Amino acid sequence: MTQAGISRFSTFRSIFWPIHRWELKKFLPMFFIYSLIVFNYSILRAAKDALLITAPGSGAEALPYIKVWAILPMAFLSTLIFTRLANRYSREKIFYIMMWSFISFFFVFAFILYPAQNYLHPHAFADKVQAQLPLGLHGLVAIFRNWTFTLFYVMSELWGTIIMSVLFWGFANEVTSVREAKRFYAILGVGANLATVVAGQIGILLSSNLLYKHIPFGGDRWGTSLIMITVVIIASGLLSILIYKKLARTLSSDPVASNKEEEPVIKMGIRKNFAYLAKSKYLLSIAVIVLTFNISLNMIEIVWKDQLHQLCPYAADYNIYMGKVLIYIGIVSTLFSVFLCGQVVRRFGWTVSAYITPVILLVTGIFFFFFVLFKDLSFVGKISAFFGVTPLFLSTLFGSMQNCFSRASKFSFFDVTKEMAFIPLSKECKLKGKAAIDGVGSRLGKSGGALIHECLLLSFGTIAMSTPYVAGILFVTIFGWIVAVRSLGRRFNETHTPEDGIIGKEKDLSPLPSTS
Repeated sequence: MTQAGISRFSTFRSIFWPIHRWELKKFLPMFFIYSLIVFNYSILRAAKDALLITAPGSGAEALPYIKVWAILPMAFLSTLIFTRLANRYSREKIFYIMMWSFISFFFVFAFILYPAQNYLHPHAFADKVQAQLPLGLHGLVAIFRNWTFTLFYVMSELWGTIIMSVLFWGFANEVTSVREAKRFYAILGVGANLATVVAGQIGILLSSNLLYKHIPFGGDRWGTSLIMITVVIIASGLLSILIYKKLARTLSSDPVASNKEEEPVIKMGIRKNFAYLAKSKYLLSIAVIVLTFNISLNMIEIVWKDQLHQLCPYAADYNIYMGKVLIYIGIVSTLFSVFLCGQVVRRFGWTVSAYITPVILLVTGIFFFFFVLFKDLSFVGKISAFFGVTPLFLSTLFGSMQNCFSRASKFSFFDVTKEMAFIPLSKECKLKGKAAIDGVGSRLGKSGGALIHECLLLSFGTIAMSTPYVAGILFVTIFGWIVAVRSLGRRFNETHTPEDGIIGKEKDLSPLPSTS
């Protein structure tokens, strides 16, 4: 059926299922692929933190160093590889290459690297190095001491960047129009949220004592849990490949996808990729939003994970707590996606929707830092005594609440508005600009926050001593984020003309001159 023949949905269906029957052959595979990718992203997010933070001689102090000295270089390398692959192969083949690369690594880690950790990790040498260095460099030594865990952490982080952000969303934006995106993307967010809940439940199950009693391999309780978690990740990745292959065949005969305007492909290296980005104020505004979001989230999370490590010093217990947090993230995210995201985007537009995430981080951040910085006040002590908990438990709880609401808004409002902002761009601009922004821009944001933490650790020695300064820097960053949203919102709205409450004609925002 043509667009002109589309009838309006009922009120109920417009909220919960604004999908036409003939669109299911494209939408449902996208829904399941994204859910599987987010499932792996969520379960890896908990496992990587439990593995590294609770490792011998490690702690939350290792996180700033790993983000700067390990993840950032790997993000540049992976973006370079993706750019080279994009210049040579189709997006479908790139998807298969990258997916098999990640699946192969997780297999090798679970069955070769982790069992041999006692032979591979240089603990004696790391102890000698640590004795010669200041306390603030404890985290740097930790990522060297546990280098195979560091590698697992890096690959887990890159799964979210390369597989979820660059590959899936790049594919989705290529085969989805703006009209479809306003209906599709909110429901994709619901699938992601439900996948997060399932990931939390499975993480708790696989980290429990009950599993270790029935599956006595892996050396200890956490070793068994980690191997089983990796097996689940591999199975999920293989299933997503099979669904993607079927979807690719379907889209090859889809009239909407096949009738999209073909644009000349311009091959560029990574330096030209960033030069391309710099020529577009529109792309730069998206980059600033991604940077400030990742800096803000990173600044808060490192402090929260330090509190959590004090509360749960053992890896399996840490992973169980993170599993519970994932469940609540999924529940809150689902509520946001079902009852708020789609309605807010359709009724109030892009700008109002994009404001929601920074405002949530600002408000919840104020509460979290209050209970961390003022935990010795009699007021906080009375609250702790009333609930029968310690001030440490209370600060960790508010940090968990902050993480739930910020992640929920990320999976719903932030991801949806960010991806919608790419849609008016030309195909070439989407591909190259998105690779630069998501592949490296997000890493620069996280690494920027980590670098700030590094400087504070070198100055004050511990995360606890540097927390007041972290809070101040966070609030300044969020203010810059809000300013960037306002600027991008004006440009986004200028590219469309409203038509019956639906975004109308798309305009070309490519930074390159027209080749017509």
